[in-house]
Amino acid sequence: MNDSKKCLRICSVIMLFLVILLPKLYAFEQDDYTQVITKRAQKIVDKLNLKDAKRLAVRTIIVRQYRDLNTIHTELEQKEQSYKASLAKEDAKLQSEKAYEIAQAKLAKLHGKYLKRLGKELNEEQIEQVKNEMTYNVLPITYKGYLDMLPSLTETQKAQILSYLTEAREKAMDAGSSEAKHAWFGKYKGKINNYLSKEGVETKIARQVWEKKLKEKQQSQRN
Repeated sequence: MNDSKKCLRICSVIMLFLVILLPKLYAFEQDDYTQVITKRAQKIVDKLNLKDAKRLAVRTIIVRQYRDLNTIHTELEQKEQSYKASLAKEDAKLQSEKAYEIAQAKLAKLHGKYLKRLGKELNEEQIEQVKNEMTYNVLPITYKGYLDMLPSLTETQKAQILSYLTEAREKAMDAGSSEAKHAWFGKYKGKINNYLSKEGVETKIARQVWEKKLKEKQQSQRN
């Protein structure tokens, strides 16, 4: 067999792979992802105590949101990788920043649409619960932690802490991974600590005392 025939045969095999196998692999990957986000959405819905018809409707909305979020984040990641591979460092940085801004605009638009869809099926309290479940309940856990750690907080200070955490949650809802979700809360915890510092609230020693009490409580529960 001469080189041209070998080349033709190799090309035929590659084409066969692209035409037949790749779509099947993609479909399998998508099916697997669908199962993951459906289970994730079902866990959220299970805690809402909804009737069967509404359970399915809400789960469908949440699954769609996870899929749409994944599409935006995947597109952004692919663009960033492409820029790094094909452009000079400064140009890649500039194009990545532009792509990021576009992605953020898409996420903001999607966020609004998602809340409107939920609003057709759920009341405000239930929507709050969905938001918290999508972000691992970091808001209520962290807010309670601040109140326990700093019992002398004023109502104004409490309101500002809750406002920061609520803003963090809205950002975290649109993040593409658990790490990114927690990173948003970490960023806003920094804002909270800066705010409390300006208010003259000492947090370092209070946190040490609070964490010590938590450890002692955990040890007593084990015993």
